[in-house]
This record gives sequence, structure tokens and C-alpha cells, in this order.
Amino acid sequence: MSLKISSSPLAPVTPLPPPAESGGDGSEFHDVLSSAIQEVEGARSSATDTVNKFLSGEGEDLHSTILATQRADLEFQMFLQVRNKVVSAYQEVMKMQM
Repeated sequence: MSLKISSSPLAPVTPLPPPAESGGDGSEFHDVLSSAIQEVEGARSSATDTVNKFLSGEGEDLHSTILATQRADLEFQMFLQVRNKVVSAYQEVMKMQM
């Protein structure tokens, strides 16, 4: 069973629906990858906005600014590790002899 991890620390973890049978065109992988990239980019953008608001004095406090930047960094690090595992798995498959 797959679980969707939310960026909110208090959001409940909800199971994803079972994957549908595909024609093997890779569109599902592309969709998952592009949505993960969008989530990481959204966290980075949110952290940048929070830092800019803090620096301009628009009411953001230091605590929420640091939390936003740390959340964006953790999301990026997790995405990077997943990417490394996918590349490693691809390289292992390419080493297999037929």
C-alpha cells in the first residue's frame, strides 16, 4: 500500500488508490516525478517568500522563517535521495545481461 506524505506536519497520512494498469508508456512515472518536483519547488518558493517577508518586516517572525527554510531543505534532500536511488536502480538494470 502506498502512502502520500503531506508537507504539513499535522496532516494525516492518507493511502493512495491502487495503481491502474498502464500501457507501459511511463506516463504515470512522469506524473509522479513532475508532481514531486512541483512540491519541492513550491516549498522552495514558499521559503523564499517567507524570508523576503521577514527581511522587509512584513510580520513574519524568525521562528516561522527558519521552519520554512528547514522544511524546504528537508524536502529537497529527500527528493535528492529518491533521485539517487532511482538512478542507482536504473544503472543496476542496465548492467544486467540478457
